[in-house]
Amino acid sequence: MACILPTGAKQIHEAEMTMDKKTNENLYTAFVGEAKAHHRLLAFARKAEEEGYDQVAKLFRAVANAEGIHAERHLRLLGEAVVRSTERNLEYSFEQETTVNQVYYPEFIREAEAEGESAAVVTFKHARDVEERHAELYKRALGAMLREETHDYHVCQVCGYVAEREAPDECPICSAKREHFRPVC
Repeated sequence: MACILPTGAKQIHEAEMTMDKKTNENLYTAFVGEAKAHHRLLAFARKAEEEGYDQVAKLFRAVANAEGIHAERHLRLLGEAVVRSTERNLEYSFEQETTVNQVYYPEFIREAEAEGESAAVVTFKHARDVEERHAELYKRALGAMLREETHDYHVCQVCGYVAEREAPDECPICSAKREHFRPVC
């Protein structure tokens, strides 16, 4: 079973600078494009592997890695990828997941329901529920960090649910079976 590995080995530190509005907007647009390309190319790599084109899959992964580097650099200049202490990073991540879960996704769900977009409603609901789980994991990690506890994580490849210690027989969010979980190295 393949592991999920982090992209971008270098830490991103706060850029203390002011930037003109148009450049800031262009950096944001470039970040979104690069981040989307990164994920799109990873999906293309998975498809190439399924079809037996390992060399093409490798190329897609290599370019996806490059696009991830571009996105990270743009984000750094925007001042949104600030690395602080691990404790502060966990607190910040908890706050972000909670906001997304309680503010953004409920609105996205209401709007998709009003427009009759049932597939979008399902994916927004799954994401909302998974974001709640992510916040819970961050909060628990703060305490575990102080106790120096370690354990494994497994990610549902259907909805993004993160399980601690071992993968469940069935995902509590989307009902995917255990074989749809991948360990995180």
